[in-house]
Amino acid sequence: MNLVNFRFEIDADGIALVTWDMPGRSMNVITPEVMTELDQIVETITNDAAIKGAVVTFGKGVGGADLTMLKIAGDEFARRAKAEGEEAAMRAFVDQTKHPSVLYRRLETCGKPVAAAINGVCMGGGFELALSCHYRVVADTDKARVGLPEVKVGLFPGAGGTQRVARLMPTADALQMLFKGEQIRPAAAKKMGLVHEVAPAAEVVEGAKAWVKANPNAKAPWDDPKFKLPSGKVFSPAGMMIWPPANAIYRRETYDNYPAAKAILQSVFEGLQLPMDLALQVESKYFASILLSKEAGAMIRSLFLSMGELNKGARRPANIPSTDLKKIGVLGAGFMGAGIAYVSALAGLDVVLIDRDQEQADKGKAYSDKVVSSQIAKGRAKATDKDALLARIHATADYADLKGCDLVIEAVFEDRAVKAEATKRAQAVLGPDVVFASNTSTLPITSLAETSLRAENFIGVHFFSPVEKMMLTEIIMGERTGEKALSVAMDFVRAIKKTPIVVNDTRGFYVNRCVIAYMLEAHLMLMEGVPPAMIENAARMAGMPVGPLALTDETGVDLAWRILQATKKDLGDAAINSQQEKLIGSMVEKNQRFGRKNGKGFYDYPAGGQKSLWPGLANIAGKRLDPADVSVKDLKDRSLFAAALEAARCMFEGVVTDPREADVGSILGFGYAPFTGGTLSFIDGMGEKAFVARAKELAGKYGPRFEPSAKLIEMAERGETFYGTYGERKKAA
Repeated sequence: MNLVNFRFEIDADGIALVTWDMPGRSMNVITPEVMTELDQIVETITNDAAIKGAVVTFGKGVGGADLTMLKIAGDEFARRAKAEGEEAAMRAFVDQTKHPSVLYRRLETCGKPVAAAINGVCMGGGFELALSCHYRVVADTDKARVGLPEVKVGLFPGAGGTQRVARLMPTADALQMLFKGEQIRPAAAKKMGLVHEVAPAAEVVEGAKAWVKANPNAKAPWDDPKFKLPSGKVFSPAGMMIWPPANAIYRRETYDNYPAAKAILQSVFEGLQLPMDLALQVESKYFASILLSKEAGAMIRSLFLSMGELNKGARRPANIPSTDLKKIGVLGAGFMGAGIAYVSALAGLDVVLIDRDQEQADKGKAYSDKVVSSQIAKGRAKATDKDALLARIHATADYADLKGCDLVIEAVFEDRAVKAEATKRAQAVLGPDVVFASNTSTLPITSLAETSLRAENFIGVHFFSPVEKMMLTEIIMGERTGEKALSVAMDFVRAIKKTPIVVNDTRGFYVNRCVIAYMLEAHLMLMEGVPPAMIENAARMAGMPVGPLALTDETGVDLAWRILQATKKDLGDAAINSQQEKLIGSMVEKNQRFGRKNGKGFYDYPAGGQKSLWPGLANIAGKRLDPADVSVKDLKDRSLFAAALEAARCMFEGVVTDPREADVGSILGFGYAPFTGGTLSFIDGMGEKAFVARAKELAGKYGPRFEPSAKLIEMAERGETFYGTYGERKKAA
């Protein structure tokens, strides 16, 4: 065999050790070349009488299919459909995409015992390969993980995953695992029945070999005629206790927006009624259709390809050497500053955490203690990790302690005067050469930079709350921000394992402009008399993870009020909506309802109880529409269009210059309907012409804020798309 991506060795006992280790890659992935080599390996194991069994292991972490390859396969389907007809193209496409499933089944039925030795991350199609082995040993290490995360990028396991998992575990547990797509630790995987043994890392291969030697007649459980499904037959009293609720839960959680989740449900339901070989054919049929779905294409592009490119520093200046960050300063130990200190210390950086007095600084450090203690309680960290992390955070009220910092992040109160004072005090210690970043929510970076010693070293680094959970960081370029500041900010964001997007300066930047438009629309619906529950439910039906009223509570109703007042002060009365001002002002000024932070916002948050919408909202609105008279489609579209139109404006104004950043930023920043691929993908997916027509309808009903801009109308008339126009322009640059 001529192998590049695998090593193949046969020991004295006739056991073949197959090591998957692709050269030049940080992780093993499934490619056509890998499948070709694996074909040869399976044939050799099957037909060589000297081979008594095999162990499959991994020289590095293993994921699923190379999603770039899947995109190419989709493009090939489109070409063949045009040339040969859709039916012929689909047959060829199914044959192509089911290759891993067929190959894994051949390994499973080769007539010889096969074990998997998992010594690190083993996800997606890599774990499906392990599932096709008769025995699985996983290393007892912090780095080892198994799982099937395909649903997170709009796909589902298509190489036998849905069928094998559903035969290893009770049906309800299997569905939950497949729907969540989580990474599973070794002990949990054993408890779930996904692996058979957890062993020290140095012993997994030998343990797998020992099992192969001891089980020469091994076969998969489902290939035994006496095999019975863990939850019994689908059409049985027990089965009927599972499937109707499963369907209801699927609809409640997805609102039918995610074809991949539906395909999981269908594949398991149909597959469990069939022998394994037929069940795999059912899975392959659904897998091919999902690969060609608009939703999968959009999610793969935004949540895998684009996000991967941005995480690798697609927007970082190539001519600036990387920064070796060791120590950073964080000004302000409130909720945001404390979160920034935590993620920085978690990344191994020393942190100087400053507040107005020692007591407040210590409170900020205590937040890190609370977060890491929670991680320990969940088994995700150790006590030694906590000690090391807290030792890296120096809480103080003395600005002189900033000496030696490589970067300073200001995260004080959202007030120009407070920020200016913090900037001056820090730069008095550090001088003009250290890059200074402001974590402001809406205040323009160019104006904040006026108080700095050197504007080219001043940049915005906007985190989202809670910092330790939110994956996005928005880097804002002021008018005079230089490449050095951008490079240092990018290096910092990548060091703390966040996804960076780079935007140009404007009030609210990019993400907040979109999310403010989304929340404004909900506030206006409320003042129109739309029942609050309808507003929240319609937004979730549209694909948003939380309703806009709940989101306002999470970010702070009082913050919304401060932003309104700051905007009014800077730009005048016409810059804000009077109905929104009436609503938010009444909640904050008259009713002291600040959001989740004080247990009172659009929702009430009783201690130890479930939140519920505040009944007093009806009194502020002063009217209530009959739900039967409210168009749910209009409510859904108003939520999606409000943010998408604002994203388009940001693109045309040059606030965001890359469609990848617009889409990734909208999904990671405020959860914009992930199945659409993001704000601009939503427009492209709908088609600019159809989008403009619907926007004009909404403008006629609800106001000029829905009027599409002249540039968007021009794009529609020319048949252009954001990715076709701006994406290609970015590539050319």
